[in-house]
Amino acid sequence: MNRRNLVKYFGVMGFGICLLPSCQINTSNVLKSPTGKITLWQLPPQTGTQMNSYVLQTGNGKIIVIDGGNTGDAPYLRGFLAACGNHVEAWFISHPHPDHVDAVTVLLNDSRDLTINKMYGSMPEETWVEQHEPAYLASVRNFNDALEKSSHQIVELTIDQTILIDGVRFEILAIKNPEITSNAINNSSMVMKVTDGKKSILFTGDLGSAGGEKLLKSSCGDKLRADYIQMAHHGQNGVNERFYQAVNPEYCLWPTPLWLWDCDNGGGKGSGPWDTLNVRSWMDKLNIQKHYVSGYGLCKIE
Repeated sequence: MNRRNLVKYFGVMGFGICLLPSCQINTSNVLKSPTGKITLWQLPPQTGTQMNSYVLQTGNGKIIVIDGGNTGDAPYLRGFLAACGNHVEAWFISHPHPDHVDAVTVLLNDSRDLTINKMYGSMPEETWVEQHEPAYLASVRNFNDALEKSSHQIVELTIDQTILIDGVRFEILAIKNPEITSNAINNSSMVMKVTDGKKSILFTGDLGSAGGEKLLKSSCGDKLRADYIQMAHHGQNGVNERFYQAVNPEYCLWPTPLWLWDCDNGGGKGSGPWDTLNVRSWMDKLNIQKHYVSGYGLCKIE
């Protein structure tokens, strides 16, 4: 895909630079930024449900991906990566729930021109998943089968590990927590802090309150402060308020469809059972400068 065929960006309700979602991606702002600086894209959901998918570009044009979304998000992700040059330097998987890895499974099974240098994560064992969250065993097995078929493997991450890519730091603050069996797979989300010469971003996956409390009390608990935070579990039923206070972000990344953003089950704002509005009230106390909500479209952060 020609890099010049790219999107026209527009501001949406103070939520930053966003793009209307479309599978026909026009991404010509995928350009090199100064060395030591990353550009981040929060990809929009294509199926109307929650998902998690981020693409980063380093100063010299290296592409890093975090998660990927549902099966229905795969065509959009494929097109976006094609516009970035079809080579991924590093792909980080936070945890193997369908809305994070099923799109990756599709691309691994049918890579076409896409190449991936390394894949990183801290994946639970299939036997553990079968015991604690059997409803997701098929998705985990499909992902593992796709890895084997594509001759890729997940490089197992360790706590306090730092990976340097083109001057950008990827610091691992939390990995899987097999001893936490309530909200099991979410609480085994990998947590990673990304830092360039300008900003820091904390990616939390779907981390729950138990996993968040463990991280707060760990040796990495004093490393949580970041300029940006990816809201845990799409902004509801994730980590607790104390965790967000420790991060003390200025900007929030919401991988969140609009119905979840407004807690709307069809009866209007606040009609749903989700905790989004309560979490938004926590963020109001922190005087957040801007919210980036994926339900409004593709968001670009520089």
